[in-house]
Amino acid sequence: MTDAFDSDPQPRTGWRRFLPRLNRPALAGDEAPLAPVERSRLMTGLRWGGVLLAAIVILYYPLGAAFVHRINDDVGFTPPAVPAEASAGVAMAAALIDREVNGTAWPANDPWFFPGAVLDNMPNFQSGEIQALQRVVTELRDQIGRSRGTSSVDTALQNAASALNNRPDMWYFDLSKSWAPRTPSDSYYRDAMRSLIDFNTRLTRGEAVFERRADNLISTLERISQDLGAASNKIDQAIDAEAGAWINLGADDVFYFNKGQLYAYGHLLKAFGQDFRAILSEKGAINIWQRMVDSMLEGAILDPLIVINGTPGSIVQPNHLAEQGFYLLRARAQLGELADILQK
Repeated sequence: MTDAFDSDPQPRTGWRRFLPRLNRPALAGDEAPLAPVERSRLMTGLRWGGVLLAAIVILYYPLGAAFVHRINDDVGFTPPAVPAEASAGVAMAAALIDREVNGTAWPANDPWFFPGAVLDNMPNFQSGEIQALQRVVTELRDQIGRSRGTSSVDTALQNAASALNNRPDMWYFDLSKSWAPRTPSDSYYRDAMRSLIDFNTRLTRGEAVFERRADNLISTLERISQDLGAASNKIDQAIDAEAGAWINLGADDVFYFNKGQLYAYGHLLKAFGQDFRAILSEKGAINIWQRMVDSMLEGAILDPLIVINGTPGSIVQPNHLAEQGFYLLRARAQLGELADILQK
């Protein structure tokens, strides 16, 4: 008689086969241990898990990102037909927002488990557009959408400006700040679009104000010129800090943010040229206005395969930031020229 006993007499099946067996001394009559078979099954499961993980990394992110990626730099973009009483500039602002948040993905706020999270050029381009829209809608709220700048602020323009003033990278959750859900960026921008459409609708009914005066236009041009000056300064800083480096991961961020600004400003000012055409014609400024718009859009359609921040003047390395900066500064000089003409 012996005190030894079989701690696990039955063969293991299902999920139990992955549990470790208790160590015990081998007894006479015991069957051969199953450990090698179990290890084989475990290794097979791990190998298939590795294959699945590799497929996710190799296929999900690159293919998903390629599907999401789209930079809308079509210079022929136009909003739907605008009634004569409405503002072409407001309609363009609403149409740009609609295209970016409804007709296109918004990867700037994608969490890590979305393939768009690996993109950076498209989010920077869209963020640059939002920056331009913020500026123009703020001017609409503070100047153009008020009688002589003294009447009360239009509620729709106030709502649009506030909504556009939100960061472009906000998702439903940010656990580093709060466990409570929040409104994502693209939802705020949709609210801004609806407010702009509401303003234009009321404008056609004579229930809103759109002051087509030279001083309002000058104020808007001066604010845009300041934004382009800040963009030019970022180019200068990037060139001073990293010019000549073959690998410069920040150059494309600056390039595509400026590209988005130039694109949005070009289209918005082209539309405002229709709103203020009578004043521009009176001042003889239609041609210079068109050249200013062309400068912005020419800078916006630059599309290098890889953004290189080369040494200025180098034969081997181009500098795409400097090339973009040329169009940006030319547009800024034309904005200053227009402001001078309109003041006379």
